[in-house]
Amino acid sequence: MDMELLKQEADHGALDVSHLSTYILSMMTMLCAPVRDEEVQKLESISDPVQLLREIFHVLGLMKMDMVNFTIQSIRPHLQEHSIQYERAKFQELLQRMPNFLDHTTKWLSQAAAEVMTPPPPSYDAADQISSPPADETMKGNPIISPSMVLNQGYMNLLQWDSDNEEFPETVMMDKIRLQEIQCQLKQLTVLASVLLVANSYCGPKLLSSPQFVDRLKQIIKVLLEGDQSRLNEALLSISDQVLQEIQQALVDLNLPALSKDNVASLSGQIHSVAKEDNCVRSILLSVNIHRSTDPFVSQVLPDPGCAALSERPPRGHYSY
Repeated sequence: MDMELLKQEADHGALDVSHLSTYILSMMTMLCAPVRDEEVQKLESISDPVQLLREIFHVLGLMKMDMVNFTIQSIRPHLQEHSIQYERAKFQELLQRMPNFLDHTTKWLSQAAAEVMTPPPPSYDAADQISSPPADETMKGNPIISPSMVLNQGYMNLLQWDSDNEEFPETVMMDKIRLQEIQCQLKQLTVLASVLLVANSYCGPKLLSSPQFVDRLKQIIKVLLEGDQSRLNEALLSISDQVLQEIQQALVDLNLPALSKDNVASLSGQIHSVAKEDNCVRSILLSVNIHRSTDPFVSQVLPDPGCAALSERPPRGHYSY
């Protein structure tokens, strides 16, 4: 269709809008994606020329986005193939312009490397260490560490990061919000496990041998912990009352003697103390690989190793090589 001819017809008021619309709709039917067929067919029922042209432009905009998405999908394999080289090249250019750009990342990884190279305390069982290198990988008493070990330790440190007093590493800045969400989930899990371990010493072997009882306590504590983490003290007050109630009721159901007043007061006080950052039970849970513990109660307290909140390692941020 000659655009110059259409312009002349429009200037002289001789433009056949109906014929032009029919031609445009036929072209759209041939060119549009199958998902747009229904929308193009609806245009044929519009009789008002102004409304028809308005809807035509609307559908053409959708078709344009379909074409863009198709083009991106077509070249995606090529982009993925060369994205790493492109990002590395841009990353190197950025470092040449700003040599101090990665100061916080350097500090973060240096700290992680130092922690990986530090030998474990004597009380730890060497067989329980996650990343203990074989004996033939040591040289002069110093273990040979790999970049992946340092990076893993760095990510674990991010789960306990003090954002108020420490600057976040530049290379994972885009994942900061996600890491902070996982950090909150880790804190909830630690508090949950701490409360259950404290209750462990008061429940007795019969209660602990009941998976249903332990699961019920876990669900109650988990529900009460949801919400604002700054109100942990208030949540632990409710948790203490509910845990004591569940334990007392379970003891009655099993025809066992109820907890004494002294035990009730002691258990309540220990649950309240879990709110403290330096609580000994919380500290142990954070510092020891408790997932490998042989204590059957601990295996019930903690979720499966595939827990999405903790087992899913955060992705590397841009330029995190």
